[in-house]
Amino acid sequence: MVALGLLEREGDTYRNGETAAAFLAGRTHGDLRPFLRFWDKISYPAWCGLAEALGSGPSQEIFELDDELQKVASAGIEAILAGPAAAFPQTFDFSPHRRLLDVGGGTGSWSIAVARKYPHVEATVLELPAVVDIAREHVAAAGLASRIDVVAGDAMAGALPPGYDVFLLANLIHYWSPEGNRALLQRVRSAAEANSRLLLADFWTNPTHTEPLHAALMAGEFAVHVRDGDVYSVDEVRGWLSETGWRCVEHAPLVGPQSLIVAEAA
Repeated sequence: MVALGLLEREGDTYRNGETAAAFLAGRTHGDLRPFLRFWDKISYPAWCGLAEALGSGPSQEIFELDDELQKVASAGIEAILAGPAAAFPQTFDFSPHRRLLDVGGGTGSWSIAVARKYPHVEATVLELPAVVDIAREHVAAAGLASRIDVVAGDAMAGALPPGYDVFLLANLIHYWSPEGNRALLQRVRSAAEANSRLLLADFWTNPTHTEPLHAALMAGEFAVHVRDGDVYSVDEVRGWLSETGWRCVEHAPLVGPQSLIVAEAA
């Protein structure tokens, strides 16, 4: 730990190094301890089956976790994506918009970040039943239950609710195959009125899927957790958007390997 810079040693006394104090002591907003639990309970055991996952798919998809592990997964994913979620409302201007549909919105952290910066925006988090209670707890704890609704639903099945002028898919595209993603984007387009905005936040890569480095490495993480998921390039997504009634407007960085694709309903 000293060699890695996580701890500092003076004689026989050890103390947290600067990095550990910032991210592993639970005293700052950048608390990554939930992500370490995710690694310990879910990610590392799955990586032990990498060869089998590459040959025949993962033995268990992340959607199939029991309730206890689902809480670990949700908290871990929220922790590691806290930076991009915080940067999101700074990157996209919600001033002209009023209603946000956060499709597959997880614990609601991205909608919470938007609602805190833009008091006029109301949001709905659409999530699978296993995550709904977790999201409602987070929204209530943030004091935003009057402006952020959480509803159970499946983004990949059935029609999405109408009446929203901006749609967010944050870290959802990487769960599905190209065919599945085209179907999802078409489903969102069917619910969107002309000039609505679509916001896609994810580990978007270059055309060869090799940069950013951490985004490229996520291909392995997806391989051991989801049967059809992968990392995708900005160019691939642009093609899907044009095929499903969207026009790509912008590609902007968030934090680290995450970036944001903005599209408009054509």
